[in-house]
Amino acid sequence: PYDVEKAKKLLADAGVKTPIEVDLWYMPVARPYNPNGKRMGELMQADLAKVGVNAKLVTYEWGDYRKRLQNGEATMPQMGWTGDNGDPDNFFFLFACDIANKKPVGQNYPRWCNKDYQDRLEKARASFDKAERVKLYQEMQQITYEEVPFLNIAHSVVFNVTRSNVSGYKVSPLGRAEFHETELK
Repeated sequence: PYDVEKAKKLLADAGVKTPIEVDLWYMPVARPYNPNGKRMGELMQADLAKVGVNAKLVTYEWGDYRKRLQNGEATMPQMGWTGDNGDPDNFFFLFACDIANKKPVGQNYPRWCNKDYQDRLEKARASFDKAERVKLYQEMQQITYEEVPFLNIAHSVVFNVTRSNVSGYKVSPLGRAEFHETELK
């Protein structure tokens, strides 16, 4: 829940003396999950200010932005991910320990590593038992909920326009255009 006073208390309990200054990187490109990185940054900046965190907005050209992220230069960046294969591992692998301390870091920008998370990730990857995988992924979600190495802010909704004579077309949750059930009338 949104709770400014609780956020201030959590910062104080963690020994953080406010006000503090941070760089908040915003994405210079539109993405399905974040169509306006600068505006998102401004909204985040305003919320952070309420708890004593003064965020300076920073951005770079998209190629430079990504390169700098992978080199570990950002402390508070915006970034996102669109799954492309339908398996939960497509999201969970982003925070695997084996890429946490490498350069470039892949997508593990916070360089977060949790042994319990990693153990479950490896078990889930090796299992063909759907119920076991679900249980492991739920446990991994709980670990990330408790440790907060990243914040999920938005989820994209994608629309595709078709003509009235097109039937059977469905938007793929994986970002692909699939026409195997599509017909023209």
